[in-house]
Amino acid sequence: MSDFDSNPFADPQDVSNPFQDPSVTQVTHTPPAGLEEYNPFTDGKATAPASAPPRPVAPPPTLNAQPAIMKPTEEPPPYSQPHPQESQAAAELLRRQEELERKAAELDRREREMQSLSASGGRKNNWPPLPEKFPVGPCFYHDITVDIPVDFQKTVKIMYYLWMAHAGTLMANLFGCLAWFCVDAQRGVDFGLAILWLLLFTPCSFVCWYRPLYGAFRSDSSFRFFVFFFVYICQFGIYVMQCIGISGWGASGWISALMALNKSIPVGIIMILIAILFTSLAVMSLIMFKRAYK
Repeated sequence: MSDFDSNPFADPQDVSNPFQDPSVTQVTHTPPAGLEEYNPFTDGKATAPASAPPRPVAPPPTLNAQPAIMKPTEEPPPYSQPHPQESQAAAELLRRQEELERKAAELDRREREMQSLSASGGRKNNWPPLPEKFPVGPCFYHDITVDIPVDFQKTVKIMYYLWMAHAGTLMANLFGCLAWFCVDAQRGVDFGLAILWLLLFTPCSFVCWYRPLYGAFRSDSSFRFFVFFFVYICQFGIYVMQCIGISGWGASGWISALMALNKSIPVGIIMILIAILFTSLAVMSLIMFKRAYK
């Protein structure tokens, strides 16, 4: 039977098969690296090769290399308004800075004023403003913009205008009492006292309460503030008494004005206007007293 299995056409001398050569079988049975046989019964997913070639490693960055620009992956946060406390703190800092700048400018101005005064031979009295040929010269130096700090100049100016209104009201009271004396001969005492109040209260009010207030704001003197408050309380009491206008006290107040209406309507109207001036002085003096106290 073995004779039937043999190839009759085979060369009996050529026993070796050329296809059985090891070099040929290695090529035909071993697939090249990176390839795999196709299997139709699998799920179609390719399997990774047994051995993958190593990835090339990037060289390290050099010093001159520019950094890569990455696009932002997150959007910037929405704009939010500053907190009220932060805005209040910023406003407070701005206010303090302005105050410091104002004080620095005030010190610079005062220094220039002192230099100019020292160069001209010192301060010269300029109040009351009298002519040069007048036998009596000025008694005080009065300049609010030079002596008084900027923060208190407005208060001192208002007090100075209030003193001027006080002097003008006393002058008007003199004419009102004179008119009342003209229509009623029994009112000579009121006219005489009106002259006395004008000559007495005008300079005394300037020396006793305005000048202490001026000096207190100029030098920050506690003693002068005390003098001003004490005298000004008395001044306020005098304003109230003049506003009432008791007969025989030399003041064209409300009572005297109503009494003058019985004698003469025009004189009564004049005295009513003067009573309104005294009332306004009393109210303004109370307001400025509280302001100066603060």
